[in-house]
Amino acid sequence: MDNRIPANADPAAGARLLKIATTASVATAILLISVKLVAWLLTGSISVLASLIDSIMDAVASSFNLVAVRVSLQPPDKEHRFGHGKVEPLAALAQAAFIVGSALFLVLQAVDRLLHPRPLEDVFIGLWVMAFAIAATIALLLIQNHTIKRTGSTVIRADSLHYMTDVLTNIGTITALALSQFGWPLLDPLFGIVIAVYICYGAWRIGYDAVNHLLDRELPDTVREQVKQIVRDEPRALGMHDLRTRQSGLTQIIQLHLELDAHLSLQDAHAIADHVEEAIRRTFPLADVIIHQDPV
Repeated sequence: MDNRIPANADPAAGARLLKIATTASVATAILLISVKLVAWLLTGSISVLASLIDSIMDAVASSFNLVAVRVSLQPPDKEHRFGHGKVEPLAALAQAAFIVGSALFLVLQAVDRLLHPRPLEDVFIGLWVMAFAIAATIALLLIQNHTIKRTGSTVIRADSLHYMTDVLTNIGTITALALSQFGWPLLDPLFGIVIAVYICYGAWRIGYDAVNHLLDRELPDTVREQVKQIVRDEPRALGMHDLRTRQSGLTQIIQLHLELDAHLSLQDAHAIADHVEEAIRRTFPLADVIIHQDPV
């Protein structure tokens, strides 16, 4: 899991991108639910129902994200000194639970169709609707991928995974609808089950990332190595130890013990620590840096 945020990241621009991405996600989900509901009512296809459930799941998840992002962007206050960044992984964890429930419902519908098959109707309309859904989803993914690159947001990454899954489910739905016209109607519910399994796999990945954030997992080794290199580049620093890092929303929290000459004055030692802190902030502008000075 790579939580790196670009060195030239702008907090205001990042917040703006997060708001745009979450709003676009909700709007896209509502649009897709509308067109897929029509397609399902016209065709009666289980694979279309699978895609519809996936979009409903996306809408609920995106609504969670819309609230979570706005809460996580609130500045630290008296009762939340480290900010509200952990709202994001909490929302992602809730999404994972909802996804699993949706997948189980889909499996039940697919099994029922296998036991009680019936022919599909208005397949041509269903194909056009699913093609439109793919185009709309790809447009949203472009917005989300840009936001992830600029902010490293966990909740947007989870939301993007939903919609990448949506593209795959739509492609599977188109395939199932097309093949059903060539004498293979049972492929429709079978595709629904395959989609449900894939959705569960996506839920596991989202939940895994969310739990890691909530448990304050260390930032990637590449980030930690950059911090160590910054200390090594400071000629007056004799070394460092007890480097601890974690992610909270957009904020990367970096703490370390800086080893300095024991004969330095407090003022000089403080000036060196400030210089190292500024160097870290230039590389990670959204970081919250705490440096403890240790005499050697």
